[in-house]
Amino acid sequence: MIVVLKSLILKKGRIMISIKKNSKGMKQEATGRRKRASSIYARGQNEPFKISRSKFLDFLKCKRCFFLDRVKGLQEPGMPGWSLNTACDELLKKEFDIYREQQQPHQIMSDNGYNFIPFDHEDINLWRNSLKGGISYHDAESNIILFGGVDDIWLDRDTEEMVVVDYKAQSSRVEVTTESYLENHFHEDYKKQMDVYVHILRKMGHKVSPRTFFLVVNASKEADRFNSRLSFSSTLVPYNADSNWIDNEIVNFKETLDSNNVPERNPCCENCAYIEQGAQI
Repeated sequence: MIVVLKSLILKKGRIMISIKKNSKGMKQEATGRRKRASSIYARGQNEPFKISRSKFLDFLKCKRCFFLDRVKGLQEPGMPGWSLNTACDELLKKEFDIYREQQQPHQIMSDNGYNFIPFDHEDINLWRNSLKGGISYHDAESNIILFGGVDDIWLDRDTEEMVVVDYKAQSSRVEVTTESYLENHFHEDYKKQMDVYVHILRKMGHKVSPRTFFLVVNASKEADRFNSRLSFSSTLVPYNADSNWIDNEIVNFKETLDSNNVPERNPCCENCAYIEQGAQI
């Protein structure tokens, strides 16, 4: 469910329907049920239960959607990848890796007056790949493994602290400023995302700065023609992460997983409303 509408995304003003296909593009029956047992929580299980940062944030939005997904095994429809955003991420990683190898500051660090360099660590590529493990820690009390993949980590040479960085690609005519970016209600999840990353890295035993950064690359729409090019401007948006809320939410998270009852839905959850209206119709 998050899910069910997560992939029924709006495309040019209309809802996109998802048709299940295999890797060869052949249509398959859509069952709406998860097949992989490790993705479904079983009450009383002894092995740790792994949960991604994105699913943890889904829990915060609607406990009912999350419960149906991870306890009842309701599978959300497939979702197309964000190929242009991914391309920006990959190119930025390549660019900062050049400076990481040289242990020199990138121009954007110097231009903003920060004594930073890209953090050099043998596990940096693992940390950036959530599918291969990313960053993670095991919360012994709840038996939950919380994990996620960071875009980058820089080193503050003044404090010797790790600085979490997340790349964000967009195309907006609104000027990117710290105030406008952080106050945008669509970016609330971005801030929680940073909170979780800082929390995980600290639980891993690292010295992590509360000051994080969104590296926002904004594609201009002002050119008079496309000409096979997009012109981007880059802006560093600082955000002071707050991870104090996470431990309590992990307790709530585990209680929801162990509940015998499906939680009440969030009355503001459009996914739940869509499912309920569909059932009534």
